[in-house]
Amino acid sequence: MNNCSNVYVIAMNQEDTCEIKIINQEKVNSVKKQLMKEETFLDISETFKTLGDKTRIKILHALSKEELCVCDISAVVGMSTSLVSHQLRSLRDKKLVKYRKQGKSVYYSLDDDHVEQLLKMAYEHVNE
Repeated sequence: MNNCSNVYVIAMNQEDTCEIKIINQEKVNSVKKQLMKEETFLDISETFKTLGDKTRIKILHALSKEELCVCDISAVVGMSTSLVSHQLRSLRDKKLVKYRKQGKSVYYSLDDDHVEQLLKMAYEHVNE
């Protein structure tokens, strides 16, 4: 049974919304206390903006299979090394990929397991 002692009812007139808006202040207060910090929301939003590019997703997917140098990534995604380097810089800035130098070559890999988990969850979500 739902306790509605702190419930407010507001009539609405718009076609695309409920005719009655019920606010349970206890639930609202409880959820507000559990919300992340504003800075965290911003960081997550920026991460998803970075992930919102098909080329970057291709690069991340390729790197989920194997560590690759810029030239190899370029061949996999069919773009110039210059464009790939630009995309990698964006991914690196958001800590989605990391790199290591070996001689004159630079090799990229996913920054950590969380990145691969994000890709897997997104794939599962779109294929439900």
